[in-house]
Amino acid sequence: MATITASDFRNGKTFEYDGKVMMVVEFQHVKPGKGAAFVRTKMKNVVTGAVTETSFNPDEKFEEAFIERKEMQYSYNDGDLYYFMDMETFDMVPLNSDTLGDGFRFVTENTMCKLLSYKGKVFAVEVPNFMDLEVTQTEPGLAGNTATNTLKPATLETGAEIKVPLFINIGDKIQVDTRTGEYLGRSKA
Repeated sequence: MATITASDFRNGKTFEYDGKVMMVVEFQHVKPGKGAAFVRTKMKNVVTGAVTETSFNPDEKFEEAFIERKEMQYSYNDGDLYYFMDMETFDMVPLNSDTLGDGFRFVTENTMCKLLSYKGKVFAVEVPNFMDLEVTQTEPGLAGNTATNTLKPATLETGAEIKVPLFINIGDKIQVDTRTGEYLGRSKA
C-alpha cells in the first residue's frame, strides 16, 4: 500500500481515514504568520457520500485508497439481488439493492454500468448519465397540445415514474437524465 501525507492532497485523491475511504473534494495549504502550517481539507466519504471538513498537519500520513472501477453488464434481478456480468470472464456478481443508488431505477437489462469497489468490496454502481426508455403508461396526449411547460406523470419500461410533456404518448421512446430523473426529449434512435 502506498502512503501519502496531507501535503500530497489533490482534488479527487482517495485515502483511508478512521477506517473509512475518503476522497479530497477541496484542499488548501495554510501557512499562518504564527504557528505551524496545516492543510484545510473538505473530504467526502466515498461509501456514504457524507462530506466533512478537517484540518491536518502536512506531515500526517495516510494509506492511499485505490478505488477500482470495472465496467460490467447488468443482467437481471432476483428479489433484492441484482446480477452484473463481467464481460471478460462471464462471472456473475450479485449486489444488494441498497448498493445501487437512485439512478439505477432507469437501468434496463443488458446496460453497461461501472461497479466501484475498494479492496474487493463493491460499494456503488455508476449508471450511464442518459438512458433511452419507452413510455409504458401515461394519459393520452391531445392533438395540437404542444405546450412544453405543462407536465404529466408517465411510467417507463423500468417501472420508474417521471414527468413528461403532454404530447408524449405510450410507446414513445424518450431520453432521461439518470442523475436528476428529468425528461430530456424524444430519443434520437
